[in-house]
Amino acid sequence: MASAPLLTKLDSWDGVPIALGTGHDVTLPVSESFSGMTVQIPLHIRRGTEEGPTVFVTGALHGDEINGTGAIRQLLQDPDFQVLRGTLLAVPVLNILAFERHSRYLPDRRDLNRSFPGNCNGTLAARMARTIFENIVKRCDYGIDLHTAAVRRTNYPTVRADMENPEVRRIAEAFGCEIIIDGPGPKGALRREACQFGCGTIVMEGGEVWKVEPGIVESAVRGIKNVLRELGMIDGAGESPDYQVVVEKSKWVRADRGGFLQFHIQAGDVVEKGQPLATNTTLLGCEHSVISSPFDGIVMGMTTLPAGKPGEPICNVGRLPKKTKPAALRALRRREQGLEDRLIEDLASNVLVVDRAAEE
Repeated sequence: MASAPLLTKLDSWDGVPIALGTGHDVTLPVSESFSGMTVQIPLHIRRGTEEGPTVFVTGALHGDEINGTGAIRQLLQDPDFQVLRGTLLAVPVLNILAFERHSRYLPDRRDLNRSFPGNCNGTLAARMARTIFENIVKRCDYGIDLHTAAVRRTNYPTVRADMENPEVRRIAEAFGCEIIIDGPGPKGALRREACQFGCGTIVMEGGEVWKVEPGIVESAVRGIKNVLRELGMIDGAGESPDYQVVVEKSKWVRADRGGFLQFHIQAGDVVEKGQPLATNTTLLGCEHSVISSPFDGIVMGMTTLPAGKPGEPICNVGRLPKKTKPAALRALRRREQGLEDRLIEDLASNVLVVDRAAEE
């Protein structure tokens, strides 16, 4: 549970009081259109009946990554969801200009998630980032930023967090993903700059662009609620996975030749060193080569495009911690029809998976 509650910084918005025990839909002006019209993002502020931490949850920082948008909307539409202590600031679409273009990037082709904390006299991206940082990040104690894989890829749900920060570690572990990727994040990223300011922030990555996938939404909503429970903002027991590993090193395994891929694994699979990940063939099915795992690991992400050229990424494999054996992790994933098992099957519907051993 949370220690002494922090004093909320969201008791008003744009001069309008927001009382304890209330929820308000508000907007934040972030830019102007070519015609000079104000561009603003919609937000929802929900305060408990008691003081406590202030937490932001954001989706679509990259405008085509909308699984987080679906998760936040589902959370807000749940009639049984109530914040009892503290304040939740929910932003279904953070990068509204990119979202309206169905694009990862802003109209100036810059990445908003490399532009924080921003500059009020800088580029379009820098100015938007500054507005968001001043009005959202600086008014919060913790943050959860929801992302997906890039185009033509899918990610098994993972949390990215700077595990050297005790408050970040706390909410990263509470979120409840099987995999936590340890690291501060790239320069200019929202979570890195938020953490440096003192707002402990994590990222969840899951699923694909341009989709709202039921399993990913369920995983994100479960994780958000887990964090809010850990911080004492809502009641109830958290839901945890069967195991949790911290990954400190990962590698994108790449194709050596052009060809058509037969996949032998799916996102979320635990693999052993040397285990076949995919077979690269000609269009007529003649085998070029077998692409294998470089170490004992877990498949955190993979391409959904079976045709590739030399050097193109196939699977993102996270190295398992020392003394963690793949067979032991497989045995721990014990619950039949649990969320993690369902996620693996759902994400595998994007690719054709063939058992290499059965083929031989």
